[in-house]
Amino acid sequence: MDSGIEVDLRSDTVTKPSPEMRRAIAEAEVGDDVLGDDPTVIALQEQVARLMGKEAALFVPSGSMANQTAIRALTQPGDEIIAHQDSHFYHYEAGAFAAVSGCSLRLLPGERGVFTPEAAAAVIRPDDAHFPQTRLIVVENTHNRAGGTIWPMVRVEALRALADEHALDMHLDGARLMNACVATGRKPEEYARHFETVSMCFSKGLGAPVGSAVAGSAQTICRVHRFRKMFGGGMRQAGVLAAAAIYALDHNVERLADDHRNARRLARALCDMPGLTVDLEAVRTNILYIDVDASRWTAARFAERLEQAGVRMLATATQRLRAVTHLDVSAEDIERAITTISRLSA
Repeated sequence: MDSGIEVDLRSDTVTKPSPEMRRAIAEAEVGDDVLGDDPTVIALQEQVARLMGKEAALFVPSGSMANQTAIRALTQPGDEIIAHQDSHFYHYEAGAFAAVSGCSLRLLPGERGVFTPEAAAAVIRPDDAHFPQTRLIVVENTHNRAGGTIWPMVRVEALRALADEHALDMHLDGARLMNACVATGRKPEEYARHFETVSMCFSKGLGAPVGSAVAGSAQTICRVHRFRKMFGGGMRQAGVLAAAAIYALDHNVERLADDHRNARRLARALCDMPGLTVDLEAVRTNILYIDVDASRWTAARFAERLEQAGVRMLATATQRLRAVTHLDVSAEDIERAITTISRLSA
């Protein structure tokens, strides 16, 4: 890897396009997507819609824009959103739910990123002019801050039944949905059918350089399209980016299982190292969190020592590190990382 770094585990967003993906980018047929005639963007959107079992899909520059255009399309200013307290769109999208959509949140606890339908039911607002109107439930699958954990389908189905009972919409933040699908053997449409909108990201585990998509009904995606323009997300010859996303969907999905195996291998090894703790049960896909013994180091200090030795991780809290496996990290890289971390933790 670059700059003498042997193993970069900061995120699955750090991947570089492969030579084959670069060739697809270079050879992409393009038009003007803002005018609606970029054939490669159109092909990608149709592919995503089929994958999710939806009428339509829209290519957008980022995962944050995917979530926020969907939220804006499904809500009105003054509405309230139910979500887990560790949701990505709450922590890492700059307060856009409030600034852009004018919504408030009811944040719920829940083990490993999964809240219960009973907890959601308890916070649905009564029909009273004094209160914000509960309008939307957001689910994140896999769940980043919970360690890449997967929502059980039975919980999703129960939440859908609750939403139907109260005439609520649901949005799936599926940035890493393909990780959940590979880990469980389920098809994306099996998850997506329970939601009015679903987002997915191409620039994480799938290895594309840029881009996400939102899928839903044709009417809803028409609104998403309008808000993409409003938020500055319209791109012109975007087929060069869409070609990378198509390549990722065609070639980089099943190999996510390698990332999951590498994450489990790393997690098991870390469990035997002094001063480091991993919740092994939570490591279901490609993300793991490592708690650092406060009597020995802070997470930032240990991350600094690791980087000096050629392994990169992110300090996400005073005593917590995050490691994410991806297509640019091999099984051999993981073994090298284990050796380095073991030496530094001894």
